[in-house]
Amino acid sequence: MKKKIGIGIVVLLVIMQFFRIDKSVPEHNSNDDILVMNPASEHVGQLVKAACYDCHSYETKYPWYTNVAPLSFWIKGHIKAGRQKLNFAEWASYSEDKRNHKLEESIEEMMDNHMPLKSYTWLHPEAKLGDKDKKDIAEWMKSQIK
Repeated sequence: MKKKIGIGIVVLLVIMQFFRIDKSVPEHNSNDDILVMNPASEHVGQLVKAACYDCHSYETKYPWYTNVAPLSFWIKGHIKAGRQKLNFAEWASYSEDKRNHKLEESIEEMMDNHMPLKSYTWLHPEAKLGDKDKKDIAEWMKSQIK
């Protein structure tokens, strides 16, 4: 019985490899991006891109392991959820109230160590934010609130 279950799992994993996640970039206007509309210092811009943009923009960089199911499905789910919650590439489409709310919420999530996700920083050490990095990003975000 255990052998049949093991074979079934292996067959399922092999079949899953034929189903690829969508890595295409939706058509969008690059001028709608938050860092284009609200330029930050080079340092802050790099921090935001490293810590946020893989899940919260259309500038996602898909590492090799996003070609391996079921891990690819899990990662794509995170990206989809991240973009639905906040998409810096669509910043211009948000109302001023929504932008202000998203900035306040982003500051809170970051300062409470909820973002970037721990599971993300394990494989992306460049996304880890130190206290000074968080302070710099928060100050920039606060300066954008109207």
